Amino acid sequence: MTVEGGRNLKRDEFRHDPIGHIEIKNKMTVGELMSEYSNAGFAAGMLSKAVDIYAEMIGQEEVINFLSIAGAMVPAGMRKIIVGLIEDGYVDVLVTTGATLTHDTIESIDGRHHHGRVIRDENGSTRMQDELLRDEEVDRIYDVYLPQETFSSLERHLRTNVFPKLDRQVSIRELTTELGRANLENDGKKSGSKEKGIAAMAYECGVPIYCPGIQDSMIGLQAWMYSQISSFSLNAISDMTEINDIAHNAEKRGAMIVGGGVPKNYILQAMLLTPRAYDYAVQLTGDSENLGGLSGASLDEARSWGKLEKDSKNVTVYADATITFPLLVAAAREKIGAI
Repeated sequence: MTVEGGRNLKRDEFRHDPIGHIEIKNKMTVGELMSEYSNAGFAAGMLSKAVDIYAEMIGQEEVINFLSIAGAMVPAGMRKIIVGLIEDGYVDVLVTTGATLTHDTIESIDGRHHHGRVIRDENGSTRMQDELLRDEEVDRIYDVYLPQETFSSLERHLRTNVFPKLDRQVSIRELTTELGRANLENDGKKSGSKEKGIAAMAYECGVPIYCPGIQDSMIGLQAWMYSQISSFSLNAISDMTEINDIAHNAEKRGAMIVGGGVPKNYILQAMLLTPRAYDYAVQLTGDSENLGGLSGASLDEARSWGKLEKDSKNVTVYADATITFPLLVAAAREKIGAI
């Protein structure tokens, strides 16, 4: 017999809910696979729950949807998923990192990220790989390569098409809006591609982009350099008025959190000054909760801070977001009939 919450629980009082075994069939849809996941335990079961919550969240017009993106999601190939969510009206507020906007902009001006390969020396060490890449002026993001000349192109784009329009003190959101406008005008100009990037699509759809940590990126570095020779500067806290007003005025609120870091807390803390906190929240993270860091902290923990409602529907999925994010979005879209 176990004592829990001051109440005696006997073994036969526990609900019998056996684990089911996932069955894979020919021509299954992603949604059908996620339904099978609901029978399983661990991250599979949590991901299936996340699909249900996210579908309910984006399927209601009265829910204001906040999307938080951290990590190297653009270099990993997740850009079109984010663009599609913005284009189809499933994002009302985007909070992301300067790195996300940097890599998105690089793609918008016809730069490309490339598949890398492991290079080992005669002793099996991979150290020479990065030494060789340094000599060849190629940057590595895990197994993705990015030629350094793309950053020269980024600098020219910012100094020619973005910063001159902002020769004054502006908010970070004003900078990201101007970046979106410039990217939209330049998307695929060299390659002939008509694909729009994240910042460009957000600009076209009127979705505000907040980037509280933009200083920690190549765009931030370029912004600082430009500020040394112009009247351009950034007001780092003025965006808080806008995002807090959006959060305060929303009828219902939902958060889709990919990764952690500053973007995660920025959208969560927006609920601390509102009449009501998040009604829905889904988090995809590869970090561990037991380390005590923000990126691995569960959404249940956020409830203790008043960032989620006590009765909110939420789930945290601990797994690689480059695997879970595409599955989640595809299955949720299927569930609400968007595909």
